Amino acid sequence: MDLESARARLIRQLAHEIKDKKVLDVMGRVPRELFVPLSSQHAAYENVPLPIDMGQTISQPLIVGVMTEALDLKGNEKVLEVGTGSGYQAAILAELARKVVSVERHRKLAEGARKVLSLLGYRNIEIHIAGEKIGWEKEALYDAIIVTAGAPSVPQDLVDQLAIGGRLVIPVGTPFEQDLIKVVRRKDGMEHINLGPCRFVPLIGEGGWKRE
Repeated sequence: MDLESARARLIRQLAHEIKDKKVLDVMGRVPRELFVPLSSQHAAYENVPLPIDMGQTISQPLIVGVMTEALDLKGNEKVLEVGTGSGYQAAILAELARKVVSVERHRKLAEGARKVLSLLGYRNIEIHIAGEKIGWEKEALYDAIIVTAGAPSVPQDLVDQLAIGGRLVIPVGTPFEQDLIKVVRRKDGMEHINLGPCRFVPLIGEGGWKRE
């Protein structure tokens, strides 16, 4: 399997939907094959989600691109990621922002992501084990927040951790299908933008669904 050719083909495909060249450039550099199980590496540059440990998934590249583009990162932001998973999205964010704070409820996934991200030389990513309260208040306020699991509604606790002018991108709907919602916090209230349908694993715990 020629992964370099497959990666280039994927980026050409994504360019039909993703218009931010910085996002495409980063997705063309970050080695997605290192964030998936060995048995799935041959499919690392297919435009599909792939299973990882703990019943979770690494998101479809198109969705990663759409969510990242929607955050409108300029380079000096502090970003919160809810749901580290494999660490792939955190790596993409770290290339585009000043600092990434990521939380994960599965210790095994958090440890695995730390190893890969360290191997790749990232020094601007912090990964924490999620607490009872959604997000990571100790580092608030954030310029951007991304949630990589589906919630029944936009959690107020995350809105409260968002700076004025900050952007929150989150899947909202049922545990099985959602709409991708972009929330912009304004001085005079919140702006909600529907970016279209998506499908994520459910967000578990406060702000999400009951624990399994």
